[in-house]
Amino acid sequence: MTGKVEEALGYEQARDELIEVVRRLEAGGTTLEESLALWERGEELAKVCRRWLDGARARLDAALADEEAEDGREEGGDD
Repeated sequence: MTGKVEEALGYEQARDELIEVVRRLEAGGTTLEESLALWERGEELAKVCRRWLDGARARLDAALADEEAEDGREEGGDD
C-alpha cells in the first residue's frame, strides 16, 4: 500500500496517524478485519516514519562529516 500518498506524508503527519492507529488498536472493540487493516496501516506508517528518520540521520551525519573535514583543513592549513 506504500505509494504516492505515503510518500507525500510528512513525518509529523505519519507519526500522528500512527499514534491514532495504536490508540484504536489498544482500545479494542474492532472486528478482526478492522484490526488487521489497522495493523497493516500502522506498519506502513511506521515505515514512512523510519524513512524520514533515516533520511534525517543521513543528513546529520553528512553535515557532521563536512564540519569535521573543514576543521581538519583549518588545523592543517595554518602550518
